[in-house]
Amino acid sequence: MKIQSVRARVFEWKGKTVPPQANFCSNAMDALYDRGDSMKTFRFHGWTVVEIETDDGIVGLGNVALAPHIAKAIIDQYLAPLVVGQDPWDYEYLWQRMYRSTLAWGRKGVAMAAISAVDLAIWDILGKSVNKPVFKLLGGRTKERIPCYYSKLYRGDLKAMQEEAQTFLDQGFTAFKMRFGYGPNHGTRGVAENLKSVQAVREVIGYESDLMLECYMGWDLDYARRMLPKLEKFEPRWLEEPVIADDVDGYAELSRLSAIPISGGEHEFTLHGFRQLLDKKAVSVVQYDTNRVGGITAAHKINALCEAHSIPVIPHAGQMHNYHLTMSTLASPMSEYFPQFDVEVGNELFYYIFKGEPVAKDGFLQLDDTLPGLGLTLNTDYLDQFQISE
Repeated sequence: MKIQSVRARVFEWKGKTVPPQANFCSNAMDALYDRGDSMKTFRFHGWTVVEIETDDGIVGLGNVALAPHIAKAIIDQYLAPLVVGQDPWDYEYLWQRMYRSTLAWGRKGVAMAAISAVDLAIWDILGKSVNKPVFKLLGGRTKERIPCYYSKLYRGDLKAMQEEAQTFLDQGFTAFKMRFGYGPNHGTRGVAENLKSVQAVREVIGYESDLMLECYMGWDLDYARRMLPKLEKFEPRWLEEPVIADDVDGYAELSRLSAIPISGGEHEFTLHGFRQLLDKKAVSVVQYDTNRVGGITAAHKINALCEAHSIPVIPHAGQMHNYHLTMSTLASPMSEYFPQFDVEVGNELFYYIFKGEPVAKDGFLQLDDTLPGLGLTLNTDYLDQFQISE
């Protein structure tokens, strides 16, 4: 079996979107004086879809949500020539070939995300070629089903947040993640608003459910130092990405300061990046995303590294490429979960591009032992709402 062709297409959503709201989610752009829609650059309304076909007709699907037009150009010009004509079972060799040939300008960011998309498609081929789901190739089933946490509690009207939390509590979820809407530039009023939102959600879910708090890189080290003691009474399971991803020493300091676990890794890349986080004891929870970190080939190694350090892995954003890794390792106790919803930040777009994503029931996800590969197909129901670029 040899790889015969690589096709990368950009799917840009042109359908209905939820209008942006002020203080919807703190983020790294909040540090600048230009307010506007600070979340604009963190909305993913376009995805690159990769289809790799073998000489015996198997088609593997991969995807990347970062800078889709740039990712497509990288795949078309640099990565496709490296894998065409090769045996997909030589996946480690192919990964190293892509990684090492792009080191001068790649290593992280969109270049690694592009490598991830190709790697995902290769693993989809491997599963389909032996009629096994990908998680069976990675170690098999380590859980009867996957616990998941509800992750769409963005900052808004507090009553609406409470109603949303109650709705999914009633559906059987026992873990929830909410976003802060305020950071250092909002002063003491922002501090008060952040604390009010945590209190509001805790009033609904109580202390028998887990609550995770996300900053999305919207705080700085000084602000995080001041917030941690104020948050301890709410007993969060973790505080996510309190500072920008490059401030590894800042993460390490915050991890030493408080009993609240610090999580991160959504914006980290490759085994080397996570070795640095763990060596510095910077995070207590790792949250890579398989379609950014280097694909399944890289993520599988990161799982082993984290297991050796007794650090749990809870991948970012849900989605099938992450669920297969969660199912196949004891290092990963649960998954993030977004329900299908109108397109807002962009995580929802996965449902509009692909079919096969499992739907949570009673706070758990299930993977099919008989569904080969990643278990995804292209969703043709919404093609008329995308602009598709070849």
